[in-house]
Amino acid sequence: MRFGLSILFAGAILTAVSCGKVQNDPTPPEQEPEIQERIFAEGADISWVTQMEGDGQKFFNADGKEMECTALMKETGFDAIRLRVWVDPEDGWCGKDDVLEKARRAQALGMRIMIDFHYSGSWADPSKQNPPEAWKNHGLKEKAEDVAKHTSDILNTLKDNNIDIEWVQMGNEVNSGMLWPSGKVQGNSAENFTTFINKAYDAVKEIYPEARTIIHVSNGQDAGLFEWFFNLMRVNNARYDMIGMSLYPCWWENGGWNDWKPVVDKCIANMKALAALFGKPVIICETGMPVNEAEMSRDAVKYILDQTRSMEECHGVFYWEPQTDGVWKPDSYRELGWNAYDKGAFKNGRPTIALDPFKE
Repeated sequence: MRFGLSILFAGAILTAVSCGKVQNDPTPPEQEPEIQERIFAEGADISWVTQMEGDGQKFFNADGKEMECTALMKETGFDAIRLRVWVDPEDGWCGKDDVLEKARRAQALGMRIMIDFHYSGSWADPSKQNPPEAWKNHGLKEKAEDVAKHTSDILNTLKDNNIDIEWVQMGNEVNSGMLWPSGKVQGNSAENFTTFINKAYDAVKEIYPEARTIIHVSNGQDAGLFEWFFNLMRVNNARYDMIGMSLYPCWWENGGWNDWKPVVDKCIANMKALAALFGKPVIICETGMPVNEAEMSRDAVKYILDQTRSMEECHGVFYWEPQTDGVWKPDSYRELGWNAYDKGAFKNGRPTIALDPFKE
C-alpha cells in the first residue's frame, strides 16, 4: 500500500522564553501552509548487514532461496533503506567505505535511502553522545567545522558515486544533544547543539538540496519530551525539515510483555500534536518488536502501519535491523554485536511473519 502526493498541515506556534521556561504562545498567527511531497516510506535499517556477512551469516527468503539481504528486504516489502554512519570506526563497519557499499546495493535496487549520522566513532543515543576520538579535544567552533566537514565528506562520496539520498538524519536519538559536553541539551540550554545542527543542515543542502533533514529523538510516545525538545529547537532557530522518532512499544516487565497498543496510540497522538505545533512532518526512524514473539510482533507492525499509512502527518516507518535473529544477552548488543540484539524479525536467516504487514 503506497500513497502519492499530498499536502501537509499548516502552521507553527510561537514560543517565548519567560522566567527561565520555554512557553507556547496560545494564539499563534496564521502562516502559509508548508507543502511537502509525501510518498510514504516503508523502510529497514540494515546497517549490520555487511558485518553479518563477514561473520558468515546467510539470508533466505520464505521459500528457502538464498538471497543478498538488501534484495531480500525489497522482496519482503520494504522500499527504503536506512544506514548509520560512524566517524572513522576502528573496525571499519559503518565507516565511509562500508556505507558506500551498502548504499550502492540499495541504489541498484531502486530503493530510497536515509543516511543516519551519529557524529561519533561508535553508538550514539540518549545515554551517550561521545565525540569521535579525533574531535574530543576540539572547542565549539572546531567541532562545528568537524560536523560540517564530516557531513560533506560522506555525502560528497555518495554523490560522486551517483547515489540518491532522500533523507539525512543529523544525529541519532539526540534527546540530550550530541558531541558531549559542548553540545549537551538540558534544561533550557540548546544553543551549542543547534549550532552543530545548522552546520550539518547547511552541508546537506549544499550537496543534496532536495534531501529532507531530520532531527531524531527516542521514545516517540513521550509527548512532554518532544514538545520540550522541539520548542528548544524553535527558540534556538534550528534548521531541519522533519521530526524523527524511535518507537519501541514492547518491553519485558513483571514477568511478561507489556501491552504494546497503548504505547503505539500515545505515539500516534504525539505525531499529530507535533505536526500541529511545529508545522513539520514526522517519520518513525526506528521501530522493533521482540524477535521471539513473531505473532505479537506481526500484530503490532500491522497496527502501526495501518495507523501511519493514512496519516498525512507521518511520512514513513523504518524497522530497525529486521534481518537479525539474536537473543538478548546480559551485556548490551552494542558491545556484543548483532547476535545479541533481540528485536529483529528473522529466524535462521529467514523473515518471520512479523514482517508480513509490509507486503500488504
